[in-house]
Amino acid sequence: MSTIFYQQYPKFHVAVDCIIFGFKKCQLKVLLQKRPFEPRQGEWSLMGGFVNRDEDIDDAAKRVLRSLTGLHDLYMRQVGAFGSVHRDSGNRVVSIAYFALVDIDNVSKELNYQNSAYWEDVDHLPHLLFDHMEMINKALLCLRTLVPSRPVGFHLLPPLFTLTQLQQLYEAILGETIDKRNFRKRINEMPFIEKTEEIDRKTSKRGAILYRFNQLAYQDVKMFKL
Repeated sequence: MSTIFYQQYPKFHVAVDCIIFGFKKCQLKVLLQKRPFEPRQGEWSLMGGFVNRDEDIDDAAKRVLRSLTGLHDLYMRQVGAFGSVHRDSGNRVVSIAYFALVDIDNVSKELNYQNSAYWEDVDHLPHLLFDHMEMINKALLCLRTLVPSRPVGFHLLPPLFTLTQLQQLYEAILGETIDKRNFRKRINEMPFIEKTEEIDRKTSKRGAILYRFNQLAYQDVKMFKL
């Protein structure tokens, strides 16, 4: 009886779309693809894939992210479901969007090449097909809500970073200028941001001190306010 109940309803595809954020040269970036297949071949889009029959949605997102970046255990967060009837011109598709945060330098350049993928500044994105721009805007809103009180931004930085890099990251995400003195005062009050004895000789002419994020120290804090 239950089988008959399900058979009376239509079947359609379930997909995941991935908004992959990175940070480089003071700019928040997102990984886009020149779509290599029809429909809409050659147009800009996010990257994703269909959910397999025996696969959980989160596992599908992890699989897609790994295939695009070569990285495991990425920070990812579900943005929401997108299911307008005519959202995909190829077929009836409901998509679950996720955003992920990566250190661009760790992403496989070979996979970028294979997937016709390019990093673009979030402030200067080309026209995207389907509802992918709506996905990015919702992901940005979610990220901007999180960063003032959660240390998610550290996933976009290398293990060692300068305070200037950290401030530039927050400014790029929030889309606003932050007072340097107040920012550094607040950072110095956070026990989970540790000063190291190492010096940045590559990006700083004067040799800026390098810092790191201490996950164990953060567990005692749980939340903070920038």
